[in-house]
Amino acid sequence: MANGIWRLTVRSDFAAAHALRNYDGKCENIHGHNFAVEAVVEGDKLSDDVEILLDFKIMKTTLKEVTELLDHKDLNCTAPFDTMNPSSENLARFIYQELGKRIESYGVRVHSVTVSEKAAQSATYLEL
Repeated sequence: MANGIWRLTVRSDFAAAHALRNYDGKCENIHGHNFAVEAVVEGDKLSDDVEILLDFKIMKTTLKEVTELLDHKDLNCTAPFDTMNPSSENLARFIYQELGKRIESYGVRVHSVTVSEKAAQSATYLEL
């Protein structure tokens, strides 16, 4: 058999307010979004019993645990965004890192996290 990897994708969302510091425009004012989040994990070994990479239920629950840290918050008052700009780029990195800590014991790694403020625009974070 060929060596390969599997990638699994789950989606979630959260609602939060933020203001972009040092931004010249309307987004410097506090405003809210229904943020959409897409998380992709990858691995090269399926479980022996069920032959799955990771149960989607675990992925969804774990991603929800991370987004709950941000849900219905003023992100500018929520660590680490009380000192870091709560941009989509920084949100994607934060979610990537928090998700990674929670799933590493399952033998998979986070491939990427995408955060969207609107359907037409998104920011994706991944580590090389």
